[in-house]
Amino acid sequence: ADVNLKNVQCVVANKPANAGKAADYKDGKVYFCCGGCAGKFAANSKSFAERANHQLVATNQYVQKGCPFSGGKVKADKMVSIAGTKVGFCCDGCMSKVASAKDDKAKMKLVFSDKAFSKGFEKKASK
Repeated sequence: ADVNLKNVQCVVANKPANAGKAADYKDGKVYFCCGGCAGKFAANSKSFAERANHQLVATNQYVQKGCPFSGGKVKADKMVSIAGTKVGFCCDGCMSKVASAKDDKAKMKLVFSDKAFSKGFEKKASK
């Protein structure tokens, strides 16, 4: 399926992602700016997990199913934008933990770690 990479950054470098440079990851694809970054990811994907998980959501391959911390039901008024991607939370406590994080990198570490990602997101159902 075609993925919209408008405003999507490479998983490794802070450069625009290229549809021609991709790798399979968690039943989806992650995108890179160049072959060098694809190689760095292949050599150590774990160190890029937060950015890769974020990109799966940013490219609409994965959707939110619950709060990344509790797995509980997301409330419409408990949303935080993380690197251009809206993420919902179950309560003020979970939301403020992320909202008070220093920057997008710190927020991504909290919300898109493998543990939080597995609680809060799932592969988008194919039509």
